[in-house]
Amino acid sequence: MKDKTQTSQDKLPLAYRMRPRQIKEFVGQEEVVGPGTVLRSMIETDSLTSLILYGPPGTGKTSLAAIIANTSKNKFVTISAVTSGVKEVRKLIEEARELWQLKQQRTILFIDEIHRFNKAQQDVLLPSVEDKTILLIGATTENPFFEVNSPLISRSRIVVLKPLTTDNLKEIINQALRDCERGLGKLNVHLQPEALAQITNYANGDARRALSALEIATNITKKEGEKLVIDLETAKKATDKRQLIYGLKSNAHYDTISAFIKSMRGSDPDAALYWLARMIYAGEDPKFIARRMVIFASEDIGNADPRALQLAVAAAQSVQFVGLPECRLNLAQAAIYLSVAPKSNAVIKAINQALIDVEKQPANPVPKQLRDSHYPGAKKLGHGEGYKYPHDFPGHWVRQSYLPDDLSSRHYYQPSNSGLEKKIKAILAQIRKQRKHNSKSKKDSNRS
Repeated sequence: MKDKTQTSQDKLPLAYRMRPRQIKEFVGQEEVVGPGTVLRSMIETDSLTSLILYGPPGTGKTSLAAIIANTSKNKFVTISAVTSGVKEVRKLIEEARELWQLKQQRTILFIDEIHRFNKAQQDVLLPSVEDKTILLIGATTENPFFEVNSPLISRSRIVVLKPLTTDNLKEIINQALRDCERGLGKLNVHLQPEALAQITNYANGDARRALSALEIATNITKKEGEKLVIDLETAKKATDKRQLIYGLKSNAHYDTISAFIKSMRGSDPDAALYWLARMIYAGEDPKFIARRMVIFASEDIGNADPRALQLAVAAAQSVQFVGLPECRLNLAQAAIYLSVAPKSNAVIKAINQALIDVEKQPANPVPKQLRDSHYPGAKKLGHGEGYKYPHDFPGHWVRQSYLPDDLSSRHYYQPSNSGLEKKIKAILAQIRKQRKHNSKSKKDSNRS
């Protein structure tokens, strides 16, 4: 007969029961806590500094904290930033200070989802972290450089945990199947290879999701003789739609859009479509994707193919007009076109160079011939005097300068040899040659 403790333990989720108790039971993250690493040595010698554990869900942040709690001689206190406030944190800090003064014992404060604390709440921690009244362990799924105050980061060691590999997940699942004390060992579960692959693929690097799916599959499977066989169909029932790690402030958000842009810039429509699909699947705002494509059309294609901007703007309008799921087709069409279009970054170079001159060069007055001559009194001031109307001349062009005299030799726009810009480059070269000749003639006339 089971005792009450054992019965209570069995009712806990499998993922909780299988949480590692010692560092040697921890699976994955070898680069961070493998033998010989700094963090492993700190845990084994109980010589921790404050830590920020950063990584996707189910990669071992809470498990590492639990291992530290089991092995450290320091007092270990856990709170969640979701349910705790400044008042509770101040009380814990005061208790930690008293414990140090009375027993020379440190307090390790583990704050789950520390990114949920705002700046003021995080500031409360700073003095006690700085004087080591508490050793802080913060766990976050969000980029700490965005969500955690810089002073706290500078006083903590950032530990980056990566999604677990398929082999890591298989090892964790097999541990649960073998373990008779905390896992499923007593049930004699046989997990077919196809079912194992289904669960690990669904888990997407998250050990908690893998164990939860295994537990569901076990609960809905009928025993066949002495064995409980989980096949592929059962595994599929236990795994709902796979969730991607994606948030508006997470690395996944920025990294995925970066991969999308770089794929289009690299003229790889297949990669661009894949990253676009990842964003759509994860629930990214299609208006955000469309805005980045409009920017890309000018930044990376420009006049090498002016139709690219038209198509990108059309896709952006379709997002507003049609919406998901149908607008995925418009976004995909535009992404393919932008990927295979000829590339040029001449537009961004041109405007950036012009902005540099605006910032650093004297802001001389607009030349009189270029000033507006239509408002009352403008002509009396000489505005527009000497201006030559290009349409009155053959080819709709006439030699005259449109820049201030001290910038008359500037050539901001340097077309590439890609796409339409190759033709633009030849036309512009001829125009600039004639304008240069006109400028030289003007200088010679002034000297005489």
